Amino acid sequence: MRVMAVCNRKGGAGKTTTSVNLAAELAFLGWRVLLVDLDSQGHCAVGLGMKVRRTEPTAHTMFKDTQARLMDAVRASPFDNLSLAGADQMFEHDRGLRDEQRLARALTDDELVARFDLVIVDTPPSLDLLLLNALSAANWVLVPYVPHPLSFEGIRQLMRVLFKVMSTQNPDLKVLGFLPTMAADHVRQHRQVNLDVSRQFGAARVLKGIRNDIKLAEAFAVGQPVRYYAPGSRGAQDFSDLGVCLTQLLT
Repeated sequence: MRVMAVCNRKGGAGKTTTSVNLAAELAFLGWRVLLVDLDSQGHCAVGLGMKVRRTEPTAHTMFKDTQARLMDAVRASPFDNLSLAGADQMFEHDRGLRDEQRLARALTDDELVARFDLVIVDTPPSLDLLLLNALSAANWVLVPYVPHPLSFEGIRQLMRVLFKVMSTQNPDLKVLGFLPTMAADHVRQHRQVNLDVSRQFGAARVLKGIRNDIKLAEAFAVGQPVRYYAPGSRGAQDFSDLGVCLTQLLT
């Protein structure tokens, strides 16, 4: 079972849009996918048209209860091959168990390993215990970013955290790629920021971007991945291309 963390230290970079739509795309391609929402905003459930009841276990329960299993929070989504461990919107990030390996251990659960091929972890933008748990558990990191100078700074901050985790807790962690989101090639600033990312981190690591498309926002509003809401849209095509690309990188 592979584990991919979707991260950027800056909010608004498209992490949840990427997590939901990429999970749906890879599930469509035949992967058995578990989407784990560690961001207490809980927007992954919104994007899949699901509700997480207050009485249900969530992905955050295991950070409050040492006996909790992540498997207890897993719910099948309305979409084939795709399940969700949703977020607790009341979870206080500074109150959880001080254990940076909690998620890594939870993902060794035999039932999870047998049931899923890939776990995608949507992370909070803050540098906290939950982000460190995601990075400690992951094989790969995917970094969405809006081609804007502030996002570029967010990438550089994240990379400093990544290097620390790679050198201490998780030496097998690798950067899968940097993904421009809300991209517009005709905007000079977008082209310049993408060039800056390529120069600093390597052109081969900058993936084909997700173009700006109102259908992505509309899809979230109706609780469907864009592949199902608007299959002919630019956003759907871009995520389809991304799914094929990452399938090749992950296998």
